[in-house]
Amino acid sequence: MTAAQRIVENLLAQGVTHVFCVPGESFLAILDALWAVRDRIQVITCRHEAAAANMATAHGKLTGRPRVCMVTRGPGATHAATGVHTARQDSAPMILIVGQVARPHLGREAFQELDYPAVFGTMAKWAVQIDDPTRVDEVMTRAFATAVQGRAGPVVIAAPEDMLRQPLAAPAVPPPSPPEPARAAPTPAFLAALEARLAAAERPILLLGGSGWTPGALARLTAWAERAGLPLALSFRRQDLVDNASPCYAGDIGLSPNPRLVERLRAADLVVAIGARLTENATQGYTLFTPGQTRQRLVHIHPDPNELDRVWPAALSACANTADAAWALAAIALPEGRWRPGADAAHAEAVAFAQPIAVTGQLNLSEAFAHLAQALPPDAIVCNGAGNYDAWLHRFFTHRRFTTQLAPTSGAMGFGFPAAVAAKLTHPDREVVAVAGDGCFMMCAQELATAVQYGAAMTILVIDNGAYGTIRMHQARDYPGHPIATDLTNPDFVALAQAFGAWGRRVETTAAFPEALQAARGSGGVSLLHLVTDLEDIAPGRMLSGMGAG
Repeated sequence: MTAAQRIVENLLAQGVTHVFCVPGESFLAILDALWAVRDRIQVITCRHEAAAANMATAHGKLTGRPRVCMVTRGPGATHAATGVHTARQDSAPMILIVGQVARPHLGREAFQELDYPAVFGTMAKWAVQIDDPTRVDEVMTRAFATAVQGRAGPVVIAAPEDMLRQPLAAPAVPPPSPPEPARAAPTPAFLAALEARLAAAERPILLLGGSGWTPGALARLTAWAERAGLPLALSFRRQDLVDNASPCYAGDIGLSPNPRLVERLRAADLVVAIGARLTENATQGYTLFTPGQTRQRLVHIHPDPNELDRVWPAALSACANTADAAWALAAIALPEGRWRPGADAAHAEAVAFAQPIAVTGQLNLSEAFAHLAQALPPDAIVCNGAGNYDAWLHRFFTHRRFTTQLAPTSGAMGFGFPAAVAAKLTHPDREVVAVAGDGCFMMCAQELATAVQYGAAMTILVIDNGAYGTIRMHQARDYPGHPIATDLTNPDFVALAQAFGAWGRRVETTAAFPEALQAARGSGGVSLLHLVTDLEDIAPGRMLSGMGAG
């Protein structure tokens, strides 16, 4: 047995079913070991390492278990860094295995050599290099455990190519099975203190975010909130944690949120945040609260103690698993209907904010995404990357089930389409839709080949306004009349899709969208709708010309 074969045995023991990669000579020995188990682990060959890393991250976000990306040394690893950063900011478990130069060449800046623990040390939860093949089991076990313990995240493993080929004495025992994360729960003293604060609160609100949730915990917490009429808000790109039709759903707080929700959070006399890190987007650029206010009215529960009191000193805090915290909170007895008028008002505000609005162009994205929400089954997975088009999706699409949103809290362009490929391979029985702007899609359009090759049937919506819209909007706001570097000359996206063997159609009007969507969903394979929009409709409720663009 070689070290490479033992690594693959560890992957099997950890329940890995997919490996996303761009092949490279530095880990040929692992690829050969994967060939021997190709009936148990499917190797997905991607066209770019960033897409491969994003697919592994998306797989981890959907399942809560680490999934694996493999890339070659040097440029392969630096390309994959985008996915590692997204996994870190999204608290998603994933493993990146990087082929490394041979051990005798280390430290000489050999061909494509990098010091991976140094390169990824501040980005990953753990970055390590296996120099001793007898430590394969130890490193692999720790890597999978580290990825899921506490706040989940990415782990990077570098493997020198000569070490991978090195023979090992046959281990006496099989590799360890997948670790169960340690599950910290709130203490009785914390729960008693929280119960007292809830009893005294007049305008409380729950704020959910982060990872580590389970369907049962979310259902229990939602039912608890609904009985008491406790308003429930969600942090940036965590809109699928609660059924948006719940009478307690108050909306999501992130980029371009409902101003009424922002006001409600500022006016709350008790904010109970579970899982949310309370970073820039969720706190409106760190302006939503002041440290003095949070000392009086913030209760913060998070699985990573380093996130507690990091920016916002809390009146009460607990280091606890999000799901276990939800179960514990739901055991607190609250008077039925105590805050129902506030919850009803908050939900009515959220519903009103999600109603379609008027635009100047012929294709109204608010109506298109509202229709998409009605047309798709409740368990459909909707994926996106980053750009102004997201503001339309997040505001006008309603989520009804957990694990139906794959969106990067890191704000990484090029995430949505690769994430959709991983989603379809993970859940082939569920419908998957990828939403991407024209700039966002062109960062990963080559993965059309991957989707078609592996039969990842999905619908892709490419929103084309001929610009890097977010940056153009910011230019108009901060440097009016000086647009530069944001105009895009795009391909014929329908022809591009057809060249890869996908189905495609161009859509230029709101009225044409429903029939085109139905045809795309019924195409039986990978389909693409090219939605042509007007740059003037730069964001919901905002006209580019009204921002000083001229």
